[in-house]
Amino acid sequence: MPPAHLPPRLDAVTFGEAMVMFRAEDNGPLSQVDRYTRALAGAEVNVAIGLSRLGHATAWAGRVGDDPLGAHVVSALRAEGIDTGAIDVDAHAPTGFQLKGRADVGDPEVVYFRRHSAGSRLTSSPAATARLTGARHLHVTGIPPALSPTAREFTYEAMETARAAGLTISFDPNLRPALWADRDEMVRIVGDLAARADWVLPGLGEGRLLTGRDDAEGIARRYLTAGARRVVVKDGGNGAARLFQDDGCWVQPLFTVRSVDPVGAGDGFAAGLISAHLDGLDAPEAVRRAAAVGALATTRRGDSDGLPTRAELEEFLAAHAAA
Repeated sequence: MPPAHLPPRLDAVTFGEAMVMFRAEDNGPLSQVDRYTRALAGAEVNVAIGLSRLGHATAWAGRVGDDPLGAHVVSALRAEGIDTGAIDVDAHAPTGFQLKGRADVGDPEVVYFRRHSAGSRLTSSPAATARLTGARHLHVTGIPPALSPTAREFTYEAMETARAAGLTISFDPNLRPALWADRDEMVRIVGDLAARADWVLPGLGEGRLLTGRDDAEGIARRYLTAGARRVVVKDGGNGAARLFQDDGCWVQPLFTVRSVDPVGAGDGFAAGLISAHLDGLDAPEAVRRAAAVGALATTRRGDSDGLPTRAELEEFLAAHAAA
């Protein structure tokens, strides 16, 4: 069976588990909240939305249930301009969802309903392969390999296909210890996947856990030695992101914004960095764009609501020209 109709040349492809988010409209424990707003959730979904809003032709590959939540995932992604031809519909497993609390300070309460979900049954398909061989860039996170053996196998296959087709590959560890049965296995597999990427985007804490190095430079050197061309260590605690390449290091202070929801900042950062690569920007401008998109992602409630359009990004950067 031939793959679903391919869009014109894709800029980027990503894959993973999409969930429907029910976001609390009122403060308080989720057990006492009555009003929720429906939205999408999933790290790779956030990156795809971020790239599409910035004008890049993007595809998301995944698996949803044959249910109303799955239909919503597909329609919502299409509404964002994302290619959905590599989404499989699973008649035997439901679409995962989550409840997300409202927090005026700090991280919100989140409860997941994803065990045995359709997304965890991710497998390769002709449609996904066609998109991987017809794009410029692949973005991968450490979440799919934690979901199931088949999703892990797909992750390795996708990276191998992309490498053979000449795509650049970015990897965000996005560590989720609760999804792994064994911490040592998590470190081993995520570390192995990171070594297969052109860029690695760990948070400082993730980098310490994965490499055993204490500082950003040591973490970056570990990945650069393994073959990465670019490493960005995100250090929110010290208000900076550090981009390392063989020819130097660039430090980008994080932008100061009125943050209302920190979830999704890292995904926004990844979208901004990939966007800069697709536009041919140099390292300092790339990490600056990444920091800007990551900051804007936190200015609205919801994992992807704050991700900017191209015009909104340019307006923000112009207003922060000295940053």
